[in-house]
Amino acid sequence: MKPIFGRGPSLQLRLFLAILLSASLMLADSRLDAFANVRYFLNSAIAPLQYAANLPRELLDGLNGQMSSHQQLLVENKALKRDLLVMKSNVLLLDQLQQENQRLRNLLGSPFVRGERKMIAEVMAVDSDPYSHQVMIDKGRVDGVYEGQPVINDKGIVGQISYVGAHNSRVLLLIDPTNAIPVQVVRNDIRVIATGTGKSNEIQLEHVPSSTDIRVGDLLVSSGLGGRYPEGYPVARVTEFSFDNKRPFAQIIAKPTVQFDRLRYLLLVWPTDRMKAAETSATKSIAPSSAVSTISPAVAVPANGVKPTAPVENKKPNNEVNNAN
Repeated sequence: MKPIFGRGPSLQLRLFLAILLSASLMLADSRLDAFANVRYFLNSAIAPLQYAANLPRELLDGLNGQMSSHQQLLVENKALKRDLLVMKSNVLLLDQLQQENQRLRNLLGSPFVRGERKMIAEVMAVDSDPYSHQVMIDKGRVDGVYEGQPVINDKGIVGQISYVGAHNSRVLLLIDPTNAIPVQVVRNDIRVIATGTGKSNEIQLEHVPSSTDIRVGDLLVSSGLGGRYPEGYPVARVTEFSFDNKRPFAQIIAKPTVQFDRLRYLLLVWPTDRMKAAETSATKSIAPSSAVSTISPAVAVPANGVKPTAPVENKKPNNEVNNAN
């Protein structure tokens, strides 16, 4: 019986022929690029398999994109919240501007300012020296400011001009230890000298006998003596009156009516006599006056004009301040 399949070449021969065919095909493809079309068709045939294998990665990328969009929304939400905070802060700034406007209105309408010429000035800087109490304002010689000019605000007397530049000036505050001002008690018109102590909420009365009729709560106003400060402006209110039998004078402490740690807007005042002098010499520049005037006798004198029995030497406090560069 004849077998269905005839005997073929041996396995060794088949292997040799297969290796020889493979080497020939590789050599022909590398040298002659004979199977480019075959590779193209084979690549097209297995493309669906490649897409199927790439599908999980695309799904993961899509999910990641959705999560990224969510994260972007969160970032945009935070940015919008920051913008909202900025808008709210601008609203608060508007409220502050309204309050400043109201303070300026109060300053211009202050009952302490009478017929004198006045000009609003803004504080630019505060002296960093702990032993000197001065501030710089934005008005100078071109605005008619002169040395020794009184400076006030809506609460009372702030101080006097100690240095004048072209476009800015320095104000020697009332609380500076080198500054002094003649004051009088509103209740009984007793006149005394008040000097600064270097503290923002305290001044003291100099050389006042313990028998003087001054009480806690008395309001002190400028007396106008010495020609430096106009008369009648609030200065301080007495907070402490004490005396020691071993000392010839009482210790009197007063609290200024002005809050010196919160100065922002000030008023420059030209007294009436200064205005008249300026009008008569309009073609001449205003000559700066001395930084400190001669203060009246530092003894409590009643308003009835009774002179003391013993002569008293006039006191001139050393209020001269070196001009800042």
